Amino acid sequence: MKNLKLIFKIILILIFFTDCSKGDSSENNMDFNSDLPYISLNKSFLSFEDTMLTKSSITKSILISSKNLNSNINISISDGFELSIDNTTFQEKISLNPKESLNVYVRFFPMELGDITGNIKIENNQTSTINISLTGKATKLRFNYKTFKQQHLAFGSGKNQSSIQKFDLHNDLNNVESIKMYIQLECPSGGCNAWDVYSNIMVKDPDSSEWLEIGRYITPYGIDNKKLDRGFEIDVTDFKSHLTGLVELKSFIEVWGSDGWNLSVDFDYVVGSPDYTNYKISRILQYNGNSLQGVVYGEDESKFDLLKSVNIGSDVQSAHIRTIITGWGHATPNDAGGRPCAEWCFKTHNIKINGANTFQHYMGPIGCGSNPVSPQNGNWEPDRAGWCPGMEVPLRIDKFTNDISNTSFNYQYDFENWINDLQSSASNIHAYYAISSFIVLKSNKEISAALITE
Repeated sequence: MKNLKLIFKIILILIFFTDCSKGDSSENNMDFNSDLPYISLNKSFLSFEDTMLTKSSITKSILISSKNLNSNINISISDGFELSIDNTTFQEKISLNPKESLNVYVRFFPMELGDITGNIKIENNQTSTINISLTGKATKLRFNYKTFKQQHLAFGSGKNQSSIQKFDLHNDLNNVESIKMYIQLECPSGGCNAWDVYSNIMVKDPDSSEWLEIGRYITPYGIDNKKLDRGFEIDVTDFKSHLTGLVELKSFIEVWGSDGWNLSVDFDYVVGSPDYTNYKISRILQYNGNSLQGVVYGEDESKFDLLKSVNIGSDVQSAHIRTIITGWGHATPNDAGGRPCAEWCFKTHNIKINGANTFQHYMGPIGCGSNPVSPQNGNWEPDRAGWCPGMEVPLRIDKFTNDISNTSFNYQYDFENWINDLQSSASNIHAYYAISSFIVLKSNKEISAALITE
């Protein structure tokens, strides 16, 4: 027992002296180094958020402390980044009093596109040089314009499925490379509508007073689209000539309930070198009032004028057709795999130019199951015919490879042959294709819009 007590005492003594030794060592090191000059930092690298050209990022700071220095600390920074000691005046070089311990402010101020790397160099003739790594990504300059803001679109209880408003948009299109439209959906206080429904944004043609569809999307089943940073993104550059100055826009969601959606829409005008200085757009055809006001598929199509004459003026340097199309309905006979038309059947359509099949649109799957707006509260994963719940509808762009200046041609939208047997057990036995189609002309010279006749 005595031996055990003796061993226990020895262990306690060893622990005590070991701890004391550690503490003394630390203190001794501090005393030993107390007369040496040094510079200390609280960060070794800084990473900045994506920043537009000629704009500055949010400022970040580093704390610089020093001791035992008798000359100034000189700090320099790489191109594309800036320094400040007061967070107001920024420059590429600064000098600090060595007796001070203070924050140095840093920001990203890019002048060229892409991923930018750099460093901060901290120098003093009494110490080694210290480097801080810097990274940032420079993006193109954008002018942002807000339009519809938390617009509640619904049906019943005094609510409306659509809203028409005027907005002041960008006036100078000379250096606008592209225009992007962003659509955000939020759930009202009672929750989002349960269904995936047809929705679009239209602009009013100031000359004809006709509403032109600039983008279409399908709402998700009962959830918002906040998983997308800025919502649905649609390129609306083709409508440049209509999206400048005072503009009248119409938003529409074919919702059948008083819950509906809170809609916000904004536009980015991206600065850069446009492919062509002049854009003109003309409506070829539009059957898109809502999902069931499209072309009735597989029945008597003579009620719908799908054949047009297109007349093109001089000096056109580029031309393409822009089509948006979605199918609806559960009509039979079913496609392979039991897919009724036109929501589910994978058909191929043709655009005929002067009677020849020139462009094709395959109304097949686009990967609904991988939609980032998920999971949704409904049947969102199975592939539809060219569209998905909770996603923007794809733009189908068909570019002419030949010179079409000073020409006229016949345009025909030709649906794949299929006959509705009117035997569907669904409540609506018809199939529909809601479609809009435009011709876009571009040039570096003054041009006229295409003339469309019956």
